[in-house]
Amino acid sequence: MRLFLGVELDERVRAAAADAVEELRARLRRSRTEVLARWVAPENLHVTLWFIGEANDDRAAEIRGTLQRVLSTPAFELRARGCGAFPAAGPPRVFWLGITGGAEPMLRLYGEVKDRLVGIGFEPEKRPYSPHITIARVKALRSRVFTSAGPSKDRDLTPRAARAVREALAGMTADCGACRIDAVTLFRSHLSPNGSRYEPLLRVPLS
Repeated sequence: MRLFLGVELDERVRAAAADAVEELRARLRRSRTEVLARWVAPENLHVTLWFIGEANDDRAAEIRGTLQRVLSTPAFELRARGCGAFPAAGPPRVFWLGITGGAEPMLRLYGEVKDRLVGIGFEPEKRPYSPHITIARVKALRSRVFTSAGPSKDRDLTPRAARAVREALAGMTADCGACRIDAVTLFRSHLSPNGSRYEPLLRVPLS
């Protein structure tokens, strides 16, 4: 089974995030940039803490066992606002919504989760943890250049498309509001041709 850890957002924040996604998609269309991306469904929006990956039943049981104790980080308010992309320069590979409130508690949670998972043999992440809400994974960009004969896609226009995308992101407020975070959730990801479905397997309370 395919597992990951994250925190769940309430319905109001997810709805506001979905509105921000639609605004971004409209801005991208107006920028004459074709973005081939896999957009995250509104019901799947969350903040990832740790991607675990494939685990058999025994390993999944071990993970649940090490996670089930109450976490020492107190419950807190998380606020989502602003848009951006990874990496910070060049063609983007991921679009995200930012976390402007609750980032510090999220870092504490990440540290707690890391200590527990490393204790049962997981390798620590090499990159620093940066809490965010992933809204799309980008496959390719194309810039629509119009000539007297119509749109042209003959030239490699990825740098132009990347600039247009970053301008669209920078112009968005995307204030999605705030919600209370009082648990970390262990999810199972079910993959299908129609998209992913996330099943909560365990909710670990915050103190």
